[in-house]
Amino acid sequence: MPVSASIPSTTDAELVAAARTGDRHAFRMLVERHWQAAAGVVYRMVGNGEDAQDAAQEAFLRAWQRLEDYKPEHPFRSWICSIAVRVAIDRLRKVKETDPLDRYTLESDGNSPEQELDTLEQAEQVRRAVLALPPASRAVLVLREYEGFSYREIADTLDIPPGTVMSRLNYARSKLRRMLADYMEA
Repeated sequence: MPVSASIPSTTDAELVAAARTGDRHAFRMLVERHWQAAAGVVYRMVGNGEDAQDAAQEAFLRAWQRLEDYKPEHPFRSWICSIAVRVAIDRLRKVKETDPLDRYTLESDGNSPEQELDTLEQAEQVRRAVLALPPASRAVLVLREYEGFSYREIADTLDIPPGTVMSRLNYARSKLRRMLADYMEA
């Protein structure tokens, strides 16, 4: 029986240790725990759901191949998200087109179709503005605003000083405000 299967509430560090010995079930548990975070980061970086799924898979594949590089003193979530950000940046260099607005379906939550469309259009404007940010600023913004990382976690994840995190975040927020100012006034 794999080590990870014998302990119901195994920590990430224990799962990594077991995965390093070849326990694929342990690594599968890590994937299950952190898939949403990695896929969410990549989606917000590349703006395309299909690419995000592919990139998240690639991030976990890279993690599996580089398990020996993982440092247990850092959260696994930060480590996998740092890999996901690098995969996203690699994909951005290939410059793929994002999902068009008409691919989304409206699901009613009690609002009128006009309200649903307004909400969808607002989300699309914000998404486009985020995608227009330089990748380094976008990564900091996504990790902070969408994933809830602390400044320290972002610094560790991206291997940059905390001051750089604050600077990039300030730049990203200011640029977003400018890009969305006209839309928000309308």
